[in-house]
Amino acid sequence: MSEGAKTVKITKRVVDATKPNGTDFYVFDSELIGFGLRVRATGGVSYIVRYRAGSGRNAPVKRVTIAKVGKVTPEQARDAAKDILASVVKGDDPARDKTDERRALTFAALAELFLKHIELKRKPTTAIQYRQLLEAHAIPVLGTRKAARIASSDMAALHHKLFAKPATANRLSAIVSSMYSWAIKGKTLSKIDNPAEGIHRYKDKKRERFLKTDEIGSLASALQEAETIGIPWEPAADKKVKHAAKPENRLVKIDAPVAAAIRLLLLTGARLREILHLKWEHVDFERGLLLLPDSKTGRKTIVLNAPALAVLSNLTRLGVYVVAGESAGTKDEKPRADLKRPWAMLVKRAGLQGLRIHDLRHSFASFGAGGGMGLPIIGKLLGHTQSSTTQRYAHLDADPLRRASNAIGNTIAAAMGEALGDAEPPAAENVVKLRG
Repeated sequence: MSEGAKTVKITKRVVDATKPNGTDFYVFDSELIGFGLRVRATGGVSYIVRYRAGSGRNAPVKRVTIAKVGKVTPEQARDAAKDILASVVKGDDPARDKTDERRALTFAALAELFLKHIELKRKPTTAIQYRQLLEAHAIPVLGTRKAARIASSDMAALHHKLFAKPATANRLSAIVSSMYSWAIKGKTLSKIDNPAEGIHRYKDKKRERFLKTDEIGSLASALQEAETIGIPWEPAADKKVKHAAKPENRLVKIDAPVAAAIRLLLLTGARLREILHLKWEHVDFERGLLLLPDSKTGRKTIVLNAPALAVLSNLTRLGVYVVAGESAGTKDEKPRADLKRPWAMLVKRAGLQGLRIHDLRHSFASFGAGGGMGLPIIGKLLGHTQSSTTQRYAHLDADPLRRASNAIGNTIAAAMGEALGDAEPPAAENVVKLRG
């Protein structure tokens, strides 16, 4: 028994009578060896369990705090002590387990380690997206929790919380699942069940818009107006402007690089960053190619058609990047970040509300599919690495279906003694009913 300790059966009366005396001391139970009270000089009194972690006199003595006096009764503390001592007999070390638990990674700490890994292994845009989603939705909810204790029910609740944003919910679940797979495989976490696996995904409603010929005409007209005379604007009705410009001076123009970027997006089916980050050194005018050293799918070659080549040929070189930005020609030249403001203005002027800039890529593919060029060719032009990605345009590939339908129809018509071929459907007054 250590100095400053006495033995007595711990009851409520004993607990109430035990008062601080200016020094730390213990009161141990006379019936359950190891169970006791710890009284601090500062006045705090707690129920504790003391035991040897191992066998023999050389085994270290350890202590586990059960609870502060007042939070549980002496009987409840005694029952908890019995459970702890029983686990010690089985070979467990509750004090070590408690220390390990305190040191265990929180969800936020694990997320930070994972994001550092992503920054080294994946593209910068991917790392930014991962961080934004985790910091906006997962870390505020689960950040302080121990990563190893996050359950599938926790992830399901988080997924349900984002039901109004199905794409975000699905993407976040995929990122968390990837994070736990990485942590378990790398032994950052002990082998546990991945809490994000098995989450039922929301049905992803893909927002795909395909421009029609007349809509492309409207967009082209707005684009030409914006780069020549400018698009008129009106001050917001809810804002008071003392010195507003005269109506004839309320015109917004876009510069040649921005206009070229939008034309190239529509004419090549390229992704936005592929055009904004395009350097002149990547343009092969002689062979009519864009030789991209890096893209979403790695190295990529984009075949330039004659109109796209004309756009590039007529564009003045202002710096390293084809779509010159504000820092063009300077030592620290950077590509344009986006085309949000000019695109919003053009879409509004063309009357194409809701049209996204990525829909230009879909439109490029839709014209190819509608022209009967075949999905493999379209996939090559778009730089798809998997044929399944191009399948979204299968319903637009109508020509093969039309030819097949005509072939079947002609065969049936021939069997009926008629020859319709590709003729127009007969007028109603010329239809002759067949006898049954």
